[in-house]
Amino acid sequence: MKNNCLTVTYLVKTSLASLNGSDKEADNLSSIKKFTSGDAEYPYGSSQWTRRGLRDQLGAMGWPLSQGQAATIDKGAATTLQDPASYIDDDLFGFMGTVKGQAATKRTSPVRVSPLVALSPFRGDLDFGTNYMSVKDGGNPNIFETEIHSGFYRGTVLIELDRVGADEGFKAPLSSDERAKRVNALLDSLRVLWSSGRQSRYLADISPKFVAGALMSAKNPLFLESLLVHCDDVPEAPLAGALEACGSLVTEHVYGARDGVFGAVPEGTCPIGKAFDIMKNWVDRAYSEGV
Repeated sequence: MKNNCLTVTYLVKTSLASLNGSDKEADNLSSIKKFTSGDAEYPYGSSQWTRRGLRDQLGAMGWPLSQGQAATIDKGAATTLQDPASYIDDDLFGFMGTVKGQAATKRTSPVRVSPLVALSPFRGDLDFGTNYMSVKDGGNPNIFETEIHSGFYRGTVLIELDRVGADEGFKAPLSSDERAKRVNALLDSLRVLWSSGRQSRYLADISPKFVAGALMSAKNPLFLESLLVHCDDVPEAPLAGALEACGSLVTEHVYGARDGVFGAVPEGTCPIGKAFDIMKNWVDRAYSEGV
């Protein structure tokens, strides 16, 4: 069977952050996005926010990005240039658009992204601030509050290798070398993931501190629910269980960790930079052998 999937589940750690804030609950309170599980609320960064961070990093690394275009029909949604052969983001993240007088066009994203979910609950922490901008002209100081959180977050990226550089939107597949180059650029983007939202006062590092990657002959987010943290340790048993459950469908797997972040990590874990290099070698090999 051909290897048609690369999945990467990763952990990030924030000391103090206000990631992916949602709409204000009140005039002077900026909240963070949360969902309820059991009796607790857990912060999260949306998948759209993560995808935007990955896309922006591709642009920062020199890849030309597809420009946004206004809809040409009433009530139509804005879209991109819809040219996946020319633009890496149209290829990796897909699009949907309509052109007046023509059939709708779409490309389903071959890159599937989970929300970045906190592994520890929200405890109600707030940062207090005051805006004095209007005081000089006789106004009053404006006191405001911002929800903040600290802890580990987990996310997953699944890449359909057989659809990158091919399928919807392409008259013919790109060369194997170009397809591998685009997937490896996405891995580089994930390696240095950063989002510009709420960074002026709450600068946070959301690049992976631990990764569990797998090259597979079936499309499955292998480690999505199995990468855990307990007392700053990464337990091996859930990861091993996920590998056993998928059996021969897993061709290769790798664990990588940043030094000094975790107390204990699974046996065989390598430095995180080496783990990304290993995954990029898998990608080169997969395309050379034909996905």
